[in-house]
Formats: sequence, C-alpha cells, structure tokens
Amino acid sequence: MGKNLVKVVRVEISSENPNDDELIFDNGYRLSSQHLQDRCESHFWSLADLTIRDFEGLEFDLDGDDFFERIDGYGIALLPVVGHPVRIPAYGGNTGYYSDELLLVLKDGKGEVVKEYDISSCQELYDLFWGPWLGCIMGTPYR
Repeated sequence: MGKNLVKVVRVEISSENPNDDELIFDNGYRLSSQHLQDRCESHFWSLADLTIRDFEGLEFDLDGDDFFERIDGYGIALLPVVGHPVRIPAYGGNTGYYSDELLLVLKDGKGEVVKEYDISSCQELYDLFWGPWLGCIMGTPYR
C-alpha cells in the first residue's frame, strides 16, 4: 500500500487564542495544539514565526504516527518524507495547580478528531504569578 502524502497549504494564526493556530493540508486535514484551560494557565504551540514558505516542497505522511518528533522542553519537529524538518515551539505557563497537558490534534476535513498525541513534555514551561491588576502574568522559564 502506498503512502498518502499531503502538503501544507496554509498556516493559520489566530489573533485571539494560540490553540486555534492550525496547519491546513491539501486533503483538508488540520493540525493544531489543544489545552483545556481550567483557569490561570496557558499551554500552546506557536506558529507565529512560520510561513507557508517554510513548508514549500515538503510532503508529509499523516497516515502513521511518525510524521512528527517530540522535542522535550521545546516543541515538535514535523518530519516530511523527504526534506528538512520544520520545528514548532510550544510554551506553557502554570501556577502548578492546574494541568499542563498539551495535545497535538489531527482533524479531518469535517473537523472530526482523527488522532491525538500527548506533547505535554514538549513545551518550554514558565512560572505564572499573580499580578496586582492583570491577573496571571508569565514569569521566568523553568531551567
């Protein structure tokens, strides 16, 4: 059976919620991060520094589970069948009380979840603290 290769056709960046940032593939599939926020925490991948040019000429096989690599403390690398990996950083801030779970979610063209991967260990974590008027504020990274 041959591989079902796809290309990234759009990098969508949300101005409101970084968990709404998505990579959109030519078969309609979408790849994004997901964190179910409880209150004062934030965990997301960041596509902010990527453009469609970063994906030119690259094809991915989304049928298996080896289209990406986890990079502990950083994010992930998308692994094309041929060509250079594309690194995507992930960030998290938490008071320590709430969940730091971060998922990589692959959805089909109808928005149905095809696969989910736990990438919680693949984020640069920051302390959160309470600011006097602003609520939670991102602090310094864990090192």
